Amino acid sequence: MNFDLDVAIIGGGPGGSTCGGLLRKYAPELTVGIFEREAFPRDHVGESVLPPVSSILQELGCWDEVEAADFPIKIGATYRWGNSDKLWDFEFMPVEQYREEQRPRGWTQQARQLAFQVDRARYDHILLDHARRLGCAVEQPGRVRRVETDGDRIEALVLEDGRRIRARWYVDASGAAAIARKALGVGVDCPTRLQNVAFWDYWENAEWASRYPGGATRVLVLSIGSGWIWFIPLGPTRTSIGFVCPKSLYRESAKSPEEIYLWALQQEPFITELTASASREGKVEATRDWSFVSDRTAGPNWFLVGEAAGFADPILAAGLTLTQGSAREAAYSILALAKGEHEADWLQQNYDDNQRTRIRQHIRFADFWYSANGKFTDLETYTSEIARDAGLSLDPKRAFQWLGTGGFTHDTLGQAGIGALDLAGTRQVASRFLGTQARWELSRVNQLTLKLDGAKVVEIPAYKDGTIRRIKTYRRGDRRLPLTGLFATVITALQRGPDLVGHILPEFQRQAAGGEAGGKMQSHLVLHHLLQALELMLNDGWVKGRRDPKRPGIDLNTPIEGQIIHTNVELNERLAAQEPV
Repeated sequence: MNFDLDVAIIGGGPGGSTCGGLLRKYAPELTVGIFEREAFPRDHVGESVLPPVSSILQELGCWDEVEAADFPIKIGATYRWGNSDKLWDFEFMPVEQYREEQRPRGWTQQARQLAFQVDRARYDHILLDHARRLGCAVEQPGRVRRVETDGDRIEALVLEDGRRIRARWYVDASGAAAIARKALGVGVDCPTRLQNVAFWDYWENAEWASRYPGGATRVLVLSIGSGWIWFIPLGPTRTSIGFVCPKSLYRESAKSPEEIYLWALQQEPFITELTASASREGKVEATRDWSFVSDRTAGPNWFLVGEAAGFADPILAAGLTLTQGSAREAAYSILALAKGEHEADWLQQNYDDNQRTRIRQHIRFADFWYSANGKFTDLETYTSEIARDAGLSLDPKRAFQWLGTGGFTHDTLGQAGIGALDLAGTRQVASRFLGTQARWELSRVNQLTLKLDGAKVVEIPAYKDGTIRRIKTYRRGDRRLPLTGLFATVITALQRGPDLVGHILPEFQRQAAGGEAGGKMQSHLVLHHLLQALELMLNDGWVKGRRDPKRPGIDLNTPIEGQIIHTNVELNERLAAQEPV
């Protein structure tokens, strides 16, 4: 069979350009075409980035280009969310440890911990131009009019001008349009009660709520009861301000998009203050923010990436992380298929499992955030419903504990976390929402042994340096325990002996001090993350614990106030000073 391309990618946004760029970086002999319907630059919502994207930019080889664009450095976010009207911060690193670095920055340790707030008109253009320089054939505008299929295979793309493009593999990175997914008849599931809509506009010369040397700031996420407002500085003068609310509220209001947008901003005095000397572009845009996940994300000769595969509510700012992360794994899967290195079914099944599980976890965590903001009447009871959606029958207390740990081992292989939050971070958010300190299960036990009853040993992919390596993994139901990273170190420590203080902690300390676990991470952080991994394994049933009254233990809890998540004293004092006496 004659092919026009090795890989045809529908869509030139961050998903398409990331996938195409990595394919050409690691296999320059592959012919890759990207078909983007719009001319760049063009605006696009979804401007707040999480730290995992920075590593993908570095791997692509375009970190320097993105950094040279001088986007604001995102050190975290300031929220009004939960049961209190007080503003609180979530930071990627303790702000007192932040140090100004001359722009453009190099790929420093601090840069790896932080993120950007990007003007998508410029960001998407930078990434697509980079993919073009790596050798991708970019057609722009290059609208795909039709996708020809034969059963579960894609046969060709038919372009607007009538040309028929045949490829060995296809990638649908067309976002919400989901051109190939819809042509293949792949359905979607909406595992959430949330059906939100979003409205936004761009402003010039709005005041930043927080500003640090080197162009660093936080985004604002402000609940106003009827919904929430985002405030995202995109550059020295440009800011994205949006409003998210339930679809039902918008319909019942009988307002136009512009009317409900302006009404929402008027409900928030802080936004009024920040925009007092600003002007807006006056082009209110709207979209629906309905979380969903595709029934399948891979087939015999195709992959879905980004929003074509699924979407999680933007409250956690995970959009670009999910998009570029899935694009990276799709590229690695195609590279392996091209080299014949692994079985096609194994590659496709693991890609599908990773994407669908990851999206569902983000949807569940977003549901948890909304439930804490009064969208559902009883927070702990609702977590039981979320657990039932995941196929688990748990009482409210156990369900809340499950959600707090989350089994979040799909987000980053070998680590315990979701998005930019590690396990301790998810616990601290939960503590803030509930108003109580969360005590760790490790505080209740001091004798620990592996519990692998009923677990199967399978292999999952590890994606690194353009190659997929098979990692042995224990799987029990929908839970998995990869024998790599922090989890492998924990298993080694458990094999030293069952005593938490006498055997396990000394091994953790030895590994942390020697740099054997955590790579370049500071030793105290490595120890912190190893304890989190052990806690997750205990909560997830991979470790059995008991209390020996004759042996010492440890006392771990998650305070409401910490270095990473804490009340924003400065902004709260500023707002209090403006309130009428």
